[in-house]
Amino acid sequence: MMTLAEVLWSGRSEPSAPKRDLRPLEWIGSAIAAAALVTLTWSTVMEQSPADPAGAERASESGPDTSTLAPPTSEYMFGGYAGAPYTYPSDVTVHKEGRHSFTVQDVDWEGKPFDNPIYYGARIIRWFDGGRTGTMLDFTHSKTIAPLDEEKVFSGTIDGAPAAERAKLRDVFRRLEASHGHNMLTLNGLFRLPSLGVRLYPYVGIGAGVALPHSEVQMVKDPGRTYEYQYAGPVAQALVGIEFRIPRMSYYFEYKFTLASYQMPLTHQDGDILFTDLWRQFKRWMSGEEPPGGFLWTNLVSHQGIAGLGVRFSTVPAAAP
Repeated sequence: MMTLAEVLWSGRSEPSAPKRDLRPLEWIGSAIAAAALVTLTWSTVMEQSPADPAGAERASESGPDTSTLAPPTSEYMFGGYAGAPYTYPSDVTVHKEGRHSFTVQDVDWEGKPFDNPIYYGARIIRWFDGGRTGTMLDFTHSKTIAPLDEEKVFSGTIDGAPAAERAKLRDVFRRLEASHGHNMLTLNGLFRLPSLGVRLYPYVGIGAGVALPHSEVQMVKDPGRTYEYQYAGPVAQALVGIEFRIPRMSYYFEYKFTLASYQMPLTHQDGDILFTDLWRQFKRWMSGEEPPGGFLWTNLVSHQGIAGLGVRFSTVPAAAP
């Protein structure tokens, strides 16, 4: 089955291109979805099945226990955050018909979250009536930088000749990174768990979206570099966090797991800004133009810890949590 990036570039598959085994990634994604579903189901059952029937009867007579319920209001929250990622090593495959067809095994990826440009993110959250469920549009700017001095295992052909079994990355690449953004834009569903206190509200979420990296790739013998924003493939995300609410604002701390399947068209062009680069990518597809450097594939699986601050807006008056 072709990826969207392949469709947007060529409209046909490349039968001679190396194939990637995505089954482990599919298993991971399925496990995340199953774990999130079990967590949501368990929390709902626990809330609706009190261990003390007599206590439940007394609670029903005196009204809901506000210390264990989400804020009973609909609201928006606009937030920003910083954090740090860890991205697993992954295989990198480059294919250009008639020239390259090689794979580098276990390329390491450095995040360097506190070097400019730093790791950051922004989000918009909409909690629905009752404050239990919500949706979130989440943008994450991370980084993935391959250390070029590391020696790796190669297989396949480079410039029409068999690749050396082992070589330093810098012997083949001048640059291999997304340092102005391993950018991910996702739409997520959120669910609040029972409160841990009057102001503490844990939550879980799961979502999907698109990878919009600033691809920065150049091989040693290429005349130009690829240095532009691109649509590179789909993203999946799962998260668990806790929100500390104060009047009008919230602090939140969160763990995120992301999986991004990359297919970078190696265009040998310098770009401008996100929107103009994506428009140029779309026009290249419309004209049937093939990327002069072929394609680069990899899968980026990351753990991320974040801390952020959000401002809340509600149209419904509600008691302070």
